[in-house]
Amino acid sequence: MSFQHPVFIPGPTNMPEAIRRACDMPTMDHRSAAFEGIITPAKDGVRKVLQSDDAEVFIFPATGTGGWETAITNTLSPGDKVLVGRNGMFSHKWIDMCQRHGLEAIVLEHRWGEGLDASRYAEVLCEDSAHEIKAVLATHNETATGVRSDIKAIRTAIDDTNHPALFMIDGVSSIGSMDFRFDEWKVDVAVTGSQKGFMLPPGLAIVGFSPKAMAAISTAKLPRTYFDVVDMGGPFPYTPPVGLLNGLALACDMLLDEGLENVFARHARIASGVRAAIDAWGLELCAETPAAYSDTVSAILTPKGFNAADICAHAANTYQVAFGGGLGEVAGKVFRIGHLGMMSDVMALSGIATAEMTMADLGLNIELGSGVAAAQEIYRAKPGNGIKKAA
Repeated sequence: MSFQHPVFIPGPTNMPEAIRRACDMPTMDHRSAAFEGIITPAKDGVRKVLQSDDAEVFIFPATGTGGWETAITNTLSPGDKVLVGRNGMFSHKWIDMCQRHGLEAIVLEHRWGEGLDASRYAEVLCEDSAHEIKAVLATHNETATGVRSDIKAIRTAIDDTNHPALFMIDGVSSIGSMDFRFDEWKVDVAVTGSQKGFMLPPGLAIVGFSPKAMAAISTAKLPRTYFDVVDMGGPFPYTPPVGLLNGLALACDMLLDEGLENVFARHARIASGVRAAIDAWGLELCAETPAAYSDTVSAILTPKGFNAADICAHAANTYQVAFGGGLGEVAGKVFRIGHLGMMSDVMALSGIATAEMTMADLGLNIELGSGVAAAQEIYRAKPGNGIKKAA
């Protein structure tokens, strides 16, 4: 008999049955008034999850990568300078996209495991008296390394230098799971996707634009067709993924019904339990400091000479449980436990237990039950019931 086990990858995440059912719907005429009853609540819900009053929300049939392209092509022109930090695979890929589009990327190199340093942003912006830098880019949560960066501090660096650059944030693995304040942090473009905090299958690039970003559209000269947000101003310009959009509307309702502060607290609590387990195993995170610890994914360093990819392969083949592998500079050095989206304390414990069995099977010096017990102490101290309406 085949069973469906939870996944512990940092996306796509586990999907509540209610959302699965919402996505499974009959064909409908997307040019009819009924479609407005889906797309409008979806956009309104996303705006609330972003904690914004006035963000324009655009939803494309794509993934977060399409969201990156939407961000830069609608606001920038060939040859424009962008200031961006690189501290992992996904920040690296956004930089690569900028360069392929003919933008001049001023790259602040960071160690893979280090959070983005706001003071380095400030130093470069202060020197840019001619305001040649047109956009500041930052990855809120680097999924490859399990590293959170302080977006508010980078915003402060921009403000303290009185720099007019647009502020663009990759929030793919943070929005909907970790505190993200579009208005308060004066974000101009926020990018996320459907398959992480929103607990949906892949397929939606979700982007929020500030009024300042909307104003930049009229002067932007980078080529854009599919990702032109102007075309999104009227009826949906393509055949929309109606089921996914219906699921997105429900996902937003579920997150808002739980309460965003409760959503963030749940993710923080679950992540604390996973980190307690890692410490009990005698292992370390790729993230170098507590301030950089992600609440959605933990990248765990394995002993030197051990191929961390073996953990992912053995867990999948022996226990039918998925963990995330290392990417780029940390390939073979880390395995990743995703603990975001539809995730509860009890679900996390099953992932921790499976990781323990897998590492013990592969000969690592792991005491069975040690990580589970450490996490249990965290979860018993602050018990949580998981996301509401998940069944």
